[in-house]
Amino acid sequence: MSKWLLTALKENRSLLCFIILMSIFRSSLADWNTVPIGSMKPTILEGDRILVNKAAYDIRIPFTHTSLYKTSDPLRGDIVIFDSKVSGLRLVKRVIGIPGDVVELENNILRINGEQLVYQGISSTNSTQDLSEILIGTEHVVRVNKAGSSMSSFGAVSVPSGYYLALGDNRDNSSDSRVIGFVPRGEIMGKAESVVMSLNYENYFIPRSDRFFHRLVND
Repeated sequence: MSKWLLTALKENRSLLCFIILMSIFRSSLADWNTVPIGSMKPTILEGDRILVNKAAYDIRIPFTHTSLYKTSDPLRGDIVIFDSKVSGLRLVKRVIGIPGDVVELENNILRINGEQLVYQGISSTNSTQDLSEILIGTEHVVRVNKAGSSMSSFGAVSVPSGYYLALGDNRDNSSDSRVIGFVPRGEIMGKAESVVMSLNYENYFIPRSDRFFHRLVND
């Protein structure tokens, strides 16, 4: 190792320690992810930077998917971040079915274990409609195409042990468990509960101040 490099390391020890500790913190405890697409509209918008609680379900070895200690399991309604091996992407979706659930979707109406969810219209455009969806006690908003799509229905499926069924809130425009299959528990890296900041991709990346520190869940 050259004398110059040794000197540089000694002079920047504090900065290097900070970078290492911050990297470990982001890997194991909390991180933020930019959302580039609209599969979770209207809950999450393109350009939102969401805060991810990486300790929500597991304490992991830094920079790995190896769990040291399970803190909890995902619940219906949780917005989860997972590294999908099938798609090769890090995805953000909502948990709809947990292990043992039987889930069915007919014309964008969900049934879980034979119980149809409650929906109420909120707003609409010429082609889409936003609906309040009450998912076993958790209320959120989903967006559907009025004309439906090939994604609007699937027959009853049973969620196997160790897996979850996850859908995007933009129901007719989301590559989720209807495309990639059930999500393995080990791929789920954390839970999203708030937006840190947001940039409007359609308007010169101007910050959306109303979405700064916007909560994604109802307390």
